[in-house]
Amino acid sequence: MQTYKTFIGGKWVETGKLLDVTEKYTGEVFAKVPLCDTSSVDLAVNSAQEAFDEFKKTPAYTRSQILQKAADLILKRKDEIATVICKEAGKAWKYSIGEVIRGYETFKFASCEAMRIHGETVPLDASVSGTNRVGYYIRVPMGVIAAITPFNFPLNLVAHKVAPAIASGNTIVLKPASTTPVTALILAEILQEAGLPE
Repeated sequence: MQTYKTFIGGKWVETGKLLDVTEKYTGEVFAKVPLCDTSSVDLAVNSAQEAFDEFKKTPAYTRSQILQKAADLILKRKDEIATVICKEAGKAWKYSIGEVIRGYETFKFASCEAMRIHGETVPLDASVSGTNRVGYYIRVPMGVIAAITPFNFPLNLVAHKVAPAIASGNTIVLKPASTTPVTALILAEILQEAGLPE
């Protein structure tokens, strides 16, 4: 049985209380994960806000590289992740592998999109007063993203929140489903290895 810590501010932190994660086929506990309290959430949000001040300046190509490396690591660890999905979500192997492939694709797509996030110019000459004028807008990171994900796709629905947040220069605080948290913790390991700043 593996015991996990929670991932806050680029560090693995103990929260004190642990939650049992059961294998859906046998009912046996196969992992213990941190049960976060209010102080843990405050620490996560404050850490994400502090990190945002620097991360929002991260160039698109760097965010893209981090996401591509994460995609590659998901693929490299596909059997391990699929096994965890089978255990904690009770999915058949075929669907678990399919979800891992989809998670890989989601990170790959986000890697590409990181380099395509830009603004647009708008000609203003539809109005007489707009002759020889052009308006424009740019897209900028918003800040800390709060994400809560359900149990039924423990990798892919997490990926659909985490990858776009990173691609667009935001930081994120994720609360995965309490019945399927291990997959999200493995993804945190992958993102750390991929070079996501603290």
